[in-house]
Amino acid sequence: MPSEAPGRTLVTGLGGFTGRYLQPLLEQHGHEVHGIAALNEPAATRVYPVDLLDADGLAAVVQRVQPRQVGHLAAISFVAHGDAAEIYATNIVGTRNLLQALAALPQPPASVLVASSANIYGNATREPIEEDCPPQPMNDYAVSKFAMEQMAALWGDKLALTVVRPFNYTGIGQANHFLIPKIVDAYRRRVPEIELGNIDVERDFSDVRDVVEAYRRLIELSPRGVFNVCSGQAIALRDVMAEAQELTGHAMGVRVNPAFVRANEVKRLRGSSTKLDAAIGTWPRRSMRDTLRWMLED
Repeated sequence: MPSEAPGRTLVTGLGGFTGRYLQPLLEQHGHEVHGIAALNEPAATRVYPVDLLDADGLAAVVQRVQPRQVGHLAAISFVAHGDAAEIYATNIVGTRNLLQALAALPQPPASVLVASSANIYGNATREPIEEDCPPQPMNDYAVSKFAMEQMAALWGDKLALTVVRPFNYTGIGQANHFLIPKIVDAYRRRVPEIELGNIDVERDFSDVRDVVEAYRRLIELSPRGVFNVCSGQAIALRDVMAEAQELTGHAMGVRVNPAFVRANEVKRLRGSSTKLDAAIGTWPRRSMRDTLRWMLED
């Protein structure tokens, strides 16, 4: 780990699901965390409400903070988000505005972590999926993240960029329109039936607490390049439900709603964390059962 104190660290999307876990972890390790949050989120100490599309406002915040490290988490992160224009504008143009502001600093940050997504791999033909797997984005969200990576590469000679491609992850506080929180909420309320899409899709799930630990290490170590963040295991949603049923003792029916089955559904995603492990060392991987137990007990 770096010997010098981390200093000021700017985190975009600080008020979001991931940011709320990353902030206290960074602070435990000596970071002075400053945040950029959405305009509709309550103001807090060292948190600046500014829209990523407001290039001048964003540049002013960056100049004020003068960060030594950056974690860029802010994005439209819901695949089924209905406004494609907003997805592309926020994820691509918003990220460009941030990188431009950072590169204009008198002393650019020593580390800039940019969150992309494993969704860019689409229906990959190899398993486990490694970082050199050809992208096959299957929806607007995935296309926006892939395009964001290509745009970010233009700043590679000016900024120390680390791009992360997280696979699915979950935990307490994630919105109920995401699948695992929706399933957990239904089991907690012991409803007789739940409406879902295809429960045979398989995903590589991680616990948000493990993901932010990987992010912290990457921010501090600043290895350049692209890194998967994943558990290395794939589990079907059907099996997630079986785990939740065992933990709660509640049997719940499933009604498949065709409206929830996405066109171009990615059937299976399982990643390889070999490159990440080599860069940051051993890091925790909680089991899906442990994560479900934590969420159900909340």
